[in-house]
Amino acid sequence: MIELEGVPELIDPVMVAAFEGWNDAGDAASAAVAHLEREWKGEVFAALDAEDYYDFQVNRPTVFMDGGVRKITWPTTRLSVVRVGGEKPRDLVLVRGIEPSMRWRSFCNELLGFAHELGVELVVILGALLGDTPHTRPVPVSGVTSDPDLAQRMDLEETKYEGPTGIVGVLQEACTHAGVPAVSLWAAVPHYVSQPPNPKATLALLNRLEDLLDLRVPQGELPEDARAWQVGVDQLAAEDSEVAEYVQTLEEARDTAELPEASGEAIAREFERYLRRRDVSPPPPGGHATADGGDGGSYLRDSPGGKSRPPRPPKPDASGGPEGQAEEEDGSED
Repeated sequence: MIELEGVPELIDPVMVAAFEGWNDAGDAASAAVAHLEREWKGEVFAALDAEDYYDFQVNRPTVFMDGGVRKITWPTTRLSVVRVGGEKPRDLVLVRGIEPSMRWRSFCNELLGFAHELGVELVVILGALLGDTPHTRPVPVSGVTSDPDLAQRMDLEETKYEGPTGIVGVLQEACTHAGVPAVSLWAAVPHYVSQPPNPKATLALLNRLEDLLDLRVPQGELPEDARAWQVGVDQLAAEDSEVAEYVQTLEEARDTAELPEASGEAIAREFERYLRRRDVSPPPPGGHATADGGDGGSYLRDSPGGKSRPPRPPKPDASGGPEGQAEEEDGSED
């Protein structure tokens, strides 16, 4: 039984979740939730029992010193609450942890128990996958749901994926069967530079979350970090002619595919975000947001130090959908 103490009555709560591991290429998704916790000073109110869900030989605990006393931090999933101010304040229930090693159905049921007790109206699960996308272009972010009505109302894709899945897909389906509206946002991370962190992908997920929930997320140092990340990858890719040639091929394919997207709707979406960040009311909308949810610009600045040369890219595959492409991540992350 779930008992919540010290949690005030929440306003229009939305649960936002991300899990390290198979569905978190470049740590982009878990870093996005960590950013929300940090910027809005989230208060942790619950943690799942690590004994129930984790294999400690896979996700090992860590030892640290606290005032001369040795303590252990166990891998788990924690929940915190943040209040988003403004004209229409609302609360976010943030879930951040590690993809469980076992008992996935019980894990999802426990999270849904929290959602029910807190009156959560929508669950948004963040994920990141490895894809054939160039680091020099806006990060593609797709929003998917299993609910046809929700897909139409929020301008999302209705998922048709079939194949291996991770905790993101399992939790989304658990929400659907429990009657809880659920959405997954997936950022595509270049497979030739998959090592974390990837602040550009994190920023793209947060921008898409802003559009989805109609709220303003403080960006902090993320834009600066994203610019530095891109220039660092630019410099590393330039050292390998094969990688540079491959990136150019991806750029040409992306630009050709997205030519129709350079539309009034896409420009209007970015202009509205620009005005929202400056607390200026936008003009009457001329359309709705497109499904790609790109981050609306490239990021150029200084290279962060200490990065290694990017691995030589594999040949692009023909995997079909967010979770199918995430299969590649399993091989590169583990």
